[in-house]
Amino acid sequence: MNNPQPTSMRNRFASATAILFAVAIMITISFNGMLPSTAVAQQQQINSNASSSQSANPLPLKTIFKQLENSVVQITSKISTIGVPNPLNQSSSSVTTLGSGFVYDKQGHIVTNGHVVDDAKVVDVIFPDGDRYTANVTAKDIDSDIAVLKILKPQQLLSSLKPLVLGNSSKMDVGDAVIAIGNPFGLSDTMTTGIVSGIGRSLPISVGGFMIPNVIQTDAPVNPGNSGGPLLNTRGEMIGMNTAILSGTNTFSGIGFAIPSNTITKIVPILIQKGYYLHPYLGFTSGTLTSDLAENASLPVNLEGAFVNTLIKNSPADKAGIHGSTIDQYGTKHLGDIIIAVDGHNITKSDDLVNYIGQHKSVDDSLTLTVYRNGHAINLKATLTARPSMLLFVTTPHIPTIPSPHP
Repeated sequence: MNNPQPTSMRNRFASATAILFAVAIMITISFNGMLPSTAVAQQQQINSNASSSQSANPLPLKTIFKQLENSVVQITSKISTIGVPNPLNQSSSSVTTLGSGFVYDKQGHIVTNGHVVDDAKVVDVIFPDGDRYTANVTAKDIDSDIAVLKILKPQQLLSSLKPLVLGNSSKMDVGDAVIAIGNPFGLSDTMTTGIVSGIGRSLPISVGGFMIPNVIQTDAPVNPGNSGGPLLNTRGEMIGMNTAILSGTNTFSGIGFAIPSNTITKIVPILIQKGYYLHPYLGFTSGTLTSDLAENASLPVNLEGAFVNTLIKNSPADKAGIHGSTIDQYGTKHLGDIIIAVDGHNITKSDDLVNYIGQHKSVDDSLTLTVYRNGHAINLKATLTARPSMLLFVTTPHIPTIPSPHP
């Protein structure tokens, strides 16, 4: 299931404002090697069940920074610009993209955003002391903008890696204090602070019209180069991965977005194991039912839910008997089913359904949709299938082929 996406990510909010996934910065190749970062050692167990609620005794900021600075890395990769205008250096045939990442485990896995590594197969991972290591891009999931890297050698580094502790992002509330660590504009080891300014956001991805669910909104300053770096609570636990900003200037304007740690906890182990992740799929677009829409459709004005817009033929939603919206010969739109609950959980806006499926469901799971139709509430059961994809951003063979680019 996905929400409509009228334009590409960069034009989502028209020319004045845009959500920028490129919180990874591009630097001309001549800058290669100028930006320090490195490794230190101390074992920390990944604990995805750790509470991410704000501690009664939050750690001092400088304590958090000292504890975690060696768990946050800088990631650079070279991209060819042959045939592509390069305003940064017109004489160069390549640029270096720069972003952030974090140590995931003691086996050498580094996690970052998919858009940080782009199409690169090999990247450089730089720790705060300036030590540089080569890493393979072992798996990438375009639908969640998550990439997994693995440092190749030396082996002695692996024993000294210091993974971040993954907290429980569902414990975060609006107003909770958060901390971002990363490499904005190539300035390594930078810490900024702010609060959670919104939760349960759905962030559109660049292809297929799908959404990243349960995204955390923050006013902690993040800028190009912060992508892939951690968003932390006051206990030093990672509760999100900084991914995008809402801006009309390509720099921070007060709204940043982070992929929740619970999504990372769910997806990354499967990426490491299989090299790909299959997202659950219902097969329709939807929108939030507003009071104006309800009035125009002669629906109860206090009815809340998500109306079904377009329906994909033979999708799980289609097979379950969901009705989409129609347009008559006079151009008047007639709303389809209004989804008011899923598995007994109330739906008040379209994001609620996206977030519920993203957090609680997997491929082949069943769910019950309660829809309002012709003045009555009825229950319809659907079995989720694997989401179609326009691009399979994975690096391993032998994966299921999923045709059809429809959302």
